[in-house]
Amino acid sequence: MSTDTEHVEEGTETSSSFLETWEDWYHIPVIGAVVLFMFWVRTQAYDRFVTDDGTPALGGVDSWYHWRTIEWTSENYPNTMPYEVWTGFPTGNYVGQFGTLFDQIIVTIAMIVGLGDPSTSTLYTVALLTVPAMAALIAIPVFYIGRRLGGTVGGLVSVLIIALIPGTFLFRTTVGQLQHHVAEVLFMAIAVLAMMVALRVAELEQPIYELAVDKDWATLRKPAIYSALAGLALTLYIWVWPPAIVLIGIFGVFFAVQLCLDHVRGVSPDHVAFVGIVSLSTTALTTALLIEESGTSVTSFSYLQPVTALLVAVGCLFMAWFAREWNNRDIDRRYYPAAIAGLIVAAFGVMWLVLPDLYSTLVGNLTGRLLPLDPGTGTLTISEAQPPDDFTNHVFDEFGAAFYTMLAGLAFLVARPFLGREYRAEYTLVIVWSLFLISMAATQVRFAYYLALAVAVVNAVFVADIVRIFNLDLRGGVDSIRQIETYQIIVLLMVVLLLFAPLLPPIAADEDTAWERGERVGPHHEAMNWEESNHWLADNTPEPGNWGDAERADELEYFGTHEYPEDGDYDYPEGAYGVMSWWDYGHLITTQAERIPHSNPFQQNARSSSAFLTAESEVEGELILDTIAAGESPLDDDNNLHSEAELESMAEDATHEEMRYVMIDHSMASGKFPAITEWSGPDYTHYMTPSDYEPGQSLHVDDLQETYDTAPYHDTMLSQLYFDDAGGMEHYRAVHENEGAGTALFASYAQVFNEEELPEQQAQQIASLGYEDGEVLQIDDNGDLAPPGEGQPAVTVNQQTSQNEAMQLQQSPIYEVFDMQTAAAVKTYERVEGATLTGTVDDEDELLDENATVRVDVGLETNADRAFNYTQEVELGEDGSFEVTVPYATNDELGVDDGYTNSSVEAIGEYTLSVGEPGEDGYEGQTAVPETAVIQGETIDDIEFEQTELEDPAETEEDEEPEVPDEGDDVIDGDDGDNESEEGVETEEN
Repeated sequence: MSTDTEHVEEGTETSSSFLETWEDWYHIPVIGAVVLFMFWVRTQAYDRFVTDDGTPALGGVDSWYHWRTIEWTSENYPNTMPYEVWTGFPTGNYVGQFGTLFDQIIVTIAMIVGLGDPSTSTLYTVALLTVPAMAALIAIPVFYIGRRLGGTVGGLVSVLIIALIPGTFLFRTTVGQLQHHVAEVLFMAIAVLAMMVALRVAELEQPIYELAVDKDWATLRKPAIYSALAGLALTLYIWVWPPAIVLIGIFGVFFAVQLCLDHVRGVSPDHVAFVGIVSLSTTALTTALLIEESGTSVTSFSYLQPVTALLVAVGCLFMAWFAREWNNRDIDRRYYPAAIAGLIVAAFGVMWLVLPDLYSTLVGNLTGRLLPLDPGTGTLTISEAQPPDDFTNHVFDEFGAAFYTMLAGLAFLVARPFLGREYRAEYTLVIVWSLFLISMAATQVRFAYYLALAVAVVNAVFVADIVRIFNLDLRGGVDSIRQIETYQIIVLLMVVLLLFAPLLPPIAADEDTAWERGERVGPHHEAMNWEESNHWLADNTPEPGNWGDAERADELEYFGTHEYPEDGDYDYPEGAYGVMSWWDYGHLITTQAERIPHSNPFQQNARSSSAFLTAESEVEGELILDTIAAGESPLDDDNNLHSEAELESMAEDATHEEMRYVMIDHSMASGKFPAITEWSGPDYTHYMTPSDYEPGQSLHVDDLQETYDTAPYHDTMLSQLYFDDAGGMEHYRAVHENEGAGTALFASYAQVFNEEELPEQQAQQIASLGYEDGEVLQIDDNGDLAPPGEGQPAVTVNQQTSQNEAMQLQQSPIYEVFDMQTAAAVKTYERVEGATLTGTVDDEDELLDENATVRVDVGLETNADRAFNYTQEVELGEDGSFEVTVPYATNDELGVDDGYTNSSVEAIGEYTLSVGEPGEDGYEGQTAVPETAVIQGETIDDIEFEQTELEDPAETEEDEEPEVPDEGDDVIDGDDGDNESEEGVETEEN
């Protein structure tokens, strides 16, 4: 018996030891499982991003530029790009928030895997997998923040929530999303955790001013070390993303609030101030080492980061001193916060007077990133940077009910001191931080990936307090489970349902769960559409620097180092040239084509690109490009285009730094056109309506049908190039069009009041506003129906649509379709001098009237086997002479080896020149136009004409009705972006 007893007691002791060990460490395997789950969810679609030919296939436009900086860093390791000359032509650009710690981490891992010399495939594989790996690692700081707020169980709840969130946070962290967002979230979480730890250590160690005076370093060492580490963690976050000064601002608000609370409560603010002084001073010193650009730019490593951090550190020092002075003068402590608020307002007032640039930068970021107050044009034309239409629906879609339980958790934190419970400074930090993250998510939809952190960690408070209130602590083992009451089970189930049911089946539809959404991701469709055209550009145009006979491409090495120009304007060598397109596609042109775009997703040169694309004549468009080459802006300070005379004056100083190519796609010609018009006047309504339309007037459908062709949209450079194949233009020739992405169908339509066809109730409602049958409906700025003359006409020019949608439009009682046509996904044009054709028509038989014109025609065929005619008409002079400039050649004698373009659009025959009325006797001549004449602007004269009966184009040309693609054809859809609803807006962020 004694042996048995001893055996049982020994086993009991072992069992007890095991349970204690399990209780101390059970969270480790749980966290490990969650990390693996998060990585698996985000890598399910890996195969979609690995191509047979080894070319990158990434998700999101900014991913492509990160691939550029990753390749550059690999070639120049460990350096990052000092100045980028392969974008922003003709000045180049400093790309501060790219080529940061995020890219260096990826390259460092690739260096280790590749034994110091990683291949491109190794670099690409590491880049793809690092993003989901970083996302999975976010679970670790999330757990420890959650545990500090709600114990181990609370920390595990936080980890499970961050793993199951299916919204923006998931989307931004999947394989293929080669963007710094994931590193932002990871390093923000680390910085906040480090600051929480530093604050708690300071509360326990109580560092005060007298200890520093007495040089009691033994007491100060521990809080100083933890505070310095918090400062370094903040620096790492800023190193990942320069605009991370938002967290400096959040910390600044926290320290102001906490120091006021401590003083009002009669608690010395010294220990909290100590953390602020040491941590933010550390950040100021370390970020000063990162400075690459003078000034106060938010998106680059500038003076702004160290100066802002230093201001917060000095503010903490001042507030601690001011609190002591306040006490010494025996002033009522309740007035201290008001005094501090007044001083802060005064400080901003002084900054506005003395440092206006710093003031505008700080206030601009406050209103543009932190608070939903005053977004600018650049923000409102980026889908991800717009405020959500309905914040309530937005947060529920992102987080389910977990957002609302987070609000309850914040309430529990705020209530702690009123309930007599322990209250720590780190709780104030979490409250302030969470409120700012909520505000940021209400300001820009993309910041939901930051809010995911607060939702996850603050729910630890909610769970911990529910467990405490209802006595649901199960740590007592089997005995405590046996004693649980029915109501406690109900409460437990309700908590689980609130937190997780909206994120899991069956309440969450299968396709809305994290793993389902992670499986569905794929490469950015616009990048895939542009790939063919960009690769053609790379293979069939001279390298920048080799245009003509310059041969200076070696001065613009793709992976070369180019020093920052003192005036921010890089001096490109002869033979360099730019590519004009909309800013959405700049990174694709840089990386896929290895050519230099004028505008890019940094929104650099967006206004001048808008001015060119919306220019309503070729002459105006040419002057804009020449003005850009002269280093001037075609727009005045009010964002309006300069007069033609002013443009001509500025264009006189044009240099060799010219745009040689223009690239336009289906989205620019349709859904993105409204956003394009936001950057330069006039507004979208001007282009949608007839040229004689007066703002505020009502518009009848009959008037619109008769005057549809006079809508200014059709005169824009964008429309003339994309839909008209540069017909009638002198200096632009099509050189390639996309084949692989198929054709897009476009419909132009208006919303019309059709009293007979509409349901009676709807018809009465519209009529009650003052509409008459057949009038075009008008909408206000919110898209709601407005009375006639109080909004803008609901007219859409060339909206990209599918065949089914077009048929539905035609059959709908409220839509009137005016036009439908098809076009290739992407078209590329070359800007040329053009060959001038001259001659004289001898009208001996007096066949011509005084208004006779010369019609110039040439048949052309594209690489996609599409045939079309280039046509231009000019008036015949009184003496029978004429002069006309044409952009297309009838031979293909020049190519890349000659320093020019290997055009994929070729003439079928020679130019035909006809004078007289079609179907009647007139004069006709023919001439060849060599490509050298088109490129060098040569004149071809002495064209001979013969009298003949002229053909009637109406009998020979094809019917202009578009060939509507069959349902099985590749018709490009109307989505213009890579993530959330993005129709009509661009897609990437600054």
